[in-house]
Amino acid sequence: MHLAASTRSLWDLAFPAACLQIQEMGFDKVEICLNESTDQLKPSRVAADPEGHILQMKDASRLSATAVFLESETDLPVFEGIVRFARLLKVAQITIESSPRGTPFNTEVDRLRERNAICHKAGIRLSMLTRSGTLAEDPHTAVELCQAARGLGITLDPSYYICRPSGSVDFDVVFPHVLHLHLRDTSQSELQVPTGLGEVDYNRIIAMLRQNNFQRTLSVDLLPRTLEGDERLRELRKLRLLLTSML
Repeated sequence: MHLAASTRSLWDLAFPAACLQIQEMGFDKVEICLNESTDQLKPSRVAADPEGHILQMKDASRLSATAVFLESETDLPVFEGIVRFARLLKVAQITIESSPRGTPFNTEVDRLRERNAICHKAGIRLSMLTRSGTLAEDPHTAVELCQAARGLGITLDPSYYICRPSGSVDFDVVFPHVLHLHLRDTSQSELQVPTGLGEVDYNRIIAMLRQNNFQRTLSVDLLPRTLEGDERLRELRKLRLLLTSML
């Protein structure tokens, strides 16, 4: 298993500055977050000039990109441009959001199959995030989507299975389908709390991954607009040291 940090953790920095800061905190791998509503990296701009954005990262740091998180829904031409960006970076993992809760199941299957086919052709794995408010917020529905769209996987973010109005849910069923992870500490009332004050059982998660022969990447992913300044940097360092000791 490998450990990376997400550029989303440093959402208020420009992309090159975020990469440099991640490197200076001791990480050697990065997950690149793309979101049309933020100033860091917009999917439409990356899709239009993938080579230029790759040069930005390489000029700023020596980080190795291991995953791309496409946080915004895009049309197919932009999605194809993001896949090209990932392929040029030699990234083998792209995460997307599943559709909002209430979307017809078959409609979502068709969307996921279409995007998965594009990724498969490029030799890239596609997975969907287990975020609240989406179809994948239910562990069993997430697994059913993977079974219906063969080859699709799950990006597990345990925070959304722990912090829920109706209480936490058991999510063991998703582990055979997990291709990637987003990690931070979480309580039942707050999506992000300081490491050690939450309920994320990192030891158990890693043990479950090992049982399923998981040999891919875990990303430290702090949520935007939750921590700032030295407090955020301390949290990134704590999570890096904690997870490295377990891996």
